[in-house]
Amino acid sequence: MWAENSVFYQIYTLGFCGAPFANEGNAEEEMELHRIRKISEWIPHMKKLGIDAVYFCPLFESDTHGYNTRDYKKIDVRLGTNEDFRDICKELHENGIRVVLDGVFNHVGRGFLQFQDVVKNRENSPYKDWFHISFDGNSNYNDGLWYEGWEGNYDLVKLNLRNEEVIGHIFDAVRYWVEFFGIDGLRLDVAYCLDRDFVRRLRSFTDSLKEEFFLVGEILGGDYKVIMGDDKFHSATNYECYKGIYSAFNSMNMFEIVHSLIRQFGSDPWTLYHGYHLLSFVDNHDVTRIATILQDKKHLPLVYAMCFGMPGIPCIYYGSEWGEEGDKKNGDPSLRPCFEKPQWNELSDWISRLAAARKKSDALCQGDFRSVLLTNRQCIFERKTDKERVLVAINADSEEYVAHFDAGCGMAVDLISGKKHDFGGGSHLPPYSASFWLMEK
Repeated sequence: MWAENSVFYQIYTLGFCGAPFANEGNAEEEMELHRIRKISEWIPHMKKLGIDAVYFCPLFESDTHGYNTRDYKKIDVRLGTNEDFRDICKELHENGIRVVLDGVFNHVGRGFLQFQDVVKNRENSPYKDWFHISFDGNSNYNDGLWYEGWEGNYDLVKLNLRNEEVIGHIFDAVRYWVEFFGIDGLRLDVAYCLDRDFVRRLRSFTDSLKEEFFLVGEILGGDYKVIMGDDKFHSATNYECYKGIYSAFNSMNMFEIVHSLIRQFGSDPWTLYHGYHLLSFVDNHDVTRIATILQDKKHLPLVYAMCFGMPGIPCIYYGSEWGEEGDKKNGDPSLRPCFEKPQWNELSDWISRLAAARKKSDALCQGDFRSVLLTNRQCIFERKTDKERVLVAINADSEEYVAHFDAGCGMAVDLISGKKHDFGGGSHLPPYSASFWLMEK
């Protein structure tokens, strides 16, 4: 699967393009701005960074933030036209970058045409069974009917994914996305809420549409295998390790993240996700940016080294590659800004080198995981395949650390810096350092 060897870039499309928050209906004026074509200007930046795939947060017609869909087949007028986005997808593909869209199939917005028909025609609406509705109740919008909203949010109307017409409507949209835009995968919003039979049918359907079509599900906790497997999604969002990474560095306790990695990817029979490739990230559109949450900013390069060195598919959130800050407590818009143009600094350059190192290493993309050395402030772990062996070494301390362990060979080359490394007399780890040592055979 192509995704296993890729580096992803996440864009919250509406914020990135500077679209107004609410879709006010002045369609012609908004559409003529063609805001989504801004993505074209960022392609050279993505290529320099080492990006292989872009994951776009919702970009179809919605009420406000994108996750309250009005029309699954129409690019939001605040962004432009379907033809605008088709051109963007074509340009991304020409530059070797695949396209993954947000599949928001658990719920729709109140502006969804079929829901509006139910509000108007009540029991006589042909769409009344598309949703979970009781005509004997009421909602906080005073519609004169009750309906299930996602987690009690009545602006997000939950779909009935057991209804064949609903399933057909969604599958028809996905087919259109593949045939018209040429997309390569989907990230399923709130995948933990989706009907499991629907998930299996979606996997079978997308498998039939396009070879190696990638499905990754959003799940916040618990066992990721409830949505991931041979007949379900290929991957899931690794929120356990997202939290483990920043917490380990803030508390100077590498045991936290490494024990999660052992539990998830170790070689013991009880390991949960050995052989799977979870989506790894240090921040995204829903959480405080990593540059804000880290207590010691010198750890910024190291958290990315952990993300790229551990098992999984690394995903970078736009703007965080140069250390942009944003705090969840200030509201979602603070996490989803519009930048005039991309920036490049030492952190960006470091991430590009991590991406390059990962691409030329079979072990970093596909290798098993084994902890080699672990202290509160340092960790060394092994990624290994039949072809090669790489040791990932991280020193989070402000002091040099000398690591004594059996490396299994005398020399290695650091895939990040290109420098030779001699294991004789102990391995000297400089302060605030990370290395990917490719071991000599």
